Amino acid sequence: MSGDTLFVFGLLLVTVLLFVSDRVRLDVVALAVILVLMLSGLLTPAESLAGFGDPVVLLLAGLFVVGEGLYRTGIAFAVGDWLMRVAGTSELRLLVMLMLVVAGLSAFMSSTGAVAIFIPIVLSLAARAGISPSRLLLPIALASLIGGMLTLIGTPPNLVVSIQLEREGLAPFGFFSFTPIGALVLMAGIGYMLLVGRHLLPNRVTGNKRRRARRSLVELAEAYGIRGQLRRLRLGSDSPLSGHSVEQAMLLTRYQAMVVGIERDGLLAPALSNTRLNAGDVLLVVGADTALTTLCKREKLTEVPLRDYHFRTVTKELGLAEVLLTPNSDLIGHSLIEVNFREHHDLTVLGVLRMGKPLEGEFARIPLAFGDSLLVAGGWKDISRIQEGHDDFLVLSLPREMDEIAPNRGKARHALLILAVMLLLMTFNLVPGVTAVLLAALAMVVTGCVSMNNAYHSLNAQSLVLIAGMLPMATALEKTGGIDLVAGGLVSGLGDFGPFALMAGLFVLTSVFSQFISNTATTVLVAPVAVAAAAELGVSPYPILMTVAIAASTAFATPVASPVNTLVLGPGGYRFNDFVKVGVPLQVLAMAVTLLAVPALFPL
Repeated sequence: MSGDTLFVFGLLLVTVLLFVSDRVRLDVVALAVILVLMLSGLLTPAESLAGFGDPVVLLLAGLFVVGEGLYRTGIAFAVGDWLMRVAGTSELRLLVMLMLVVAGLSAFMSSTGAVAIFIPIVLSLAARAGISPSRLLLPIALASLIGGMLTLIGTPPNLVVSIQLEREGLAPFGFFSFTPIGALVLMAGIGYMLLVGRHLLPNRVTGNKRRRARRSLVELAEAYGIRGQLRRLRLGSDSPLSGHSVEQAMLLTRYQAMVVGIERDGLLAPALSNTRLNAGDVLLVVGADTALTTLCKREKLTEVPLRDYHFRTVTKELGLAEVLLTPNSDLIGHSLIEVNFREHHDLTVLGVLRMGKPLEGEFARIPLAFGDSLLVAGGWKDISRIQEGHDDFLVLSLPREMDEIAPNRGKARHALLILAVMLLLMTFNLVPGVTAVLLAALAMVVTGCVSMNNAYHSLNAQSLVLIAGMLPMATALEKTGGIDLVAGGLVSGLGDFGPFALMAGLFVLTSVFSQFISNTATTVLVAPVAVAAAAELGVSPYPILMTVAIAASTAFATPVASPVNTLVLGPGGYRFNDFVKVGVPLQVLAMAVTLLAVPALFPL
């Protein structure tokens, strides 16, 4: 063993110890690895920094943008609604459903892509079910890795071992050759998570303190005294309001009733001043009981049921914000009616707080004072405009439900089409995976599904730096002969104990190396050795290579073992040891299933 090889193994050991200690940020450790390899002369600066231009890193970055597009257009919320209807708020049912869906998707597309798409869905589901995201994100990462075992195209190691068979002049694996083994591992994995794994998962609250302190819409409605004043009123065919605009109807002046939104053809839209009212429209109105009763009698309106889910509907369709008057605001000393607030800002004031208490009665006629806070509702563009800065008021906060809304809901079809094209390109290998993802990310921006600013904000820098920093470690191990040394020693040591021992040894070798370097690189190096060992023992290479492929996908035990683990690291608030506690037992279980099932399905 050369000195360079010893140095790299020592560096790998120190890196792993730092990861396990949780005392240094993972991305900082990764950057330190780059510097050490560069300064030691083992790698050139170009080789040390090559990770930042590696297709894996660029693919990850693109998938963050694609996932943001699905989130911003409401697709993630819609899928979350479906899963919530099917699984309810039960953590166990959500865990099973999510693992099945993500594994199924990962069988036909990149596991990284599947997880990137489902992260916003899981965050939405967790928020509505009152569950910490850390209870669900690691299970979907594990499910995506297992899902890659289900088909030939599920993960690159499957293709690598199949191509190795072709190089040896043998028939390659079929598209569904991996399915029986993968299905058994998936069933075992779900059972493990239900019985054991979920008890090892952390229950951490993620996000900053400010976000945790934000109130829900219902809490804001109660604080502003409008919780019991929201009504849905339908315009009759003989209503005098039909044909008039919201401004012409003068409902605030005549009845102290504020029209928040208008439901028409199943859609809820902001009630702008020039919006014309039609028979059959359902008005979302805030006002006192007596005033609304008078309004209904005089204007031929009928009340329709209002349920709690309408509060969520409001946040999905309309923007809401709590704003504070600034010391120099031109609104101070004037009432909302005097300044024509709705006409100037296209926003409806639902309530006013003064000294922490809601103004009662006709607050729209009461002069505003410095320190007053207003709960306003309106279109998303108008909410965005006041968020960007306004001399009269500051945005204090948005309701918690706003984390689940979709400001670009009208672009949902574009986002779905972009996603479908990306999946087709990746499934049939029409273009390289990174090309398909970057095209999809660019299309999300060009079509307006996500703004460029939001695209940049969606990038998880820690994940990208971590992957980019650890890729040079794989290069160093290959360059110094470290992997060849370990693989060769293992095969020569276990060959005398028969094919079953060889399968077990290759599984352990491949699985362990896949925790720290690319599973594709590991498979490329181990596959030729596995074929040679099978020939030496006089056994079929099919079960040996199948074992190597399955082992390469058991990258469960570290956050750097696979990009999917890195993806959920930040959103789930996980630590290095969380992956070890949950992942190592699952690796052992997957190994047991593989060693029992592979010889039965692929005779030695």
